Amino acid sequence: MEVILLERIPRLGQMGDTVRVKDGFARNFLLPQGKALRANDANKAKFDSQRVELEARNLERKNEASAVHDKLDGTSYVLVRAAGETGQLYGSVAARDIATVLDENGFKIGRSQVSLKMPIKVIGLHEVAIVLHPEVESTITVNVARSEDEAARQAKGEDLTSRAAMEAAEDEEEADLAELFDNPEEAIEALSAESGEADEESESATEAASEENGEEAGSDEEEKPAE
Repeated sequence: MEVILLERIPRLGQMGDTVRVKDGFARNFLLPQGKALRANDANKAKFDSQRVELEARNLERKNEASAVHDKLDGTSYVLVRAAGETGQLYGSVAARDIATVLDENGFKIGRSQVSLKMPIKVIGLHEVAIVLHPEVESTITVNVARSEDEAARQAKGEDLTSRAAMEAAEDEEEADLAELFDNPEEAIEALSAESGEADEESESATEAASEENGEEAGSDEEEKPAE
């Protein structure tokens, strides 16, 4: 189907362009949303007569969107959700959840304006685009965490997935070792010496056992009567 665009549509065209789109896209989105008209002589004449008004209205909406962009772009919002140790959510965060938290913070954003290709299914910091106008787009950060405390830690750059937690535990062990020894090389030598002493003790015990067994064998031979 050919349509006349009444506003700029990303990857499709500018206001006034006549483009060919799939019938379903036109019937389900462009036409009911007032973003396009069917391309025929009557609608072409209608668009030409209203072009100045449409451009003025578009400029006004763009200016309004720019004002919102100045306040919204770069902001961050926390969403607390239940998740497992690996960070996988027991559910997901969808566009409507993000629209809701924005509304709670004073931004009237429709679900369709939240550009989220796939629902968020893991904790962490997620950048999400908010389409305020065909020519104005803001980027916000959605901080999905298991608690407000974890959200604060993530905001500081900490990764709370299971792998990161294991690495953090290893770092703590190294820190404890550093507290015990001023020089890391001393720690290595101490551990090596401890290991060497253990080996020596094991060898001594083995030798003692062998000597004891030998003495017992000799004693048995002495006590054995002659035939």
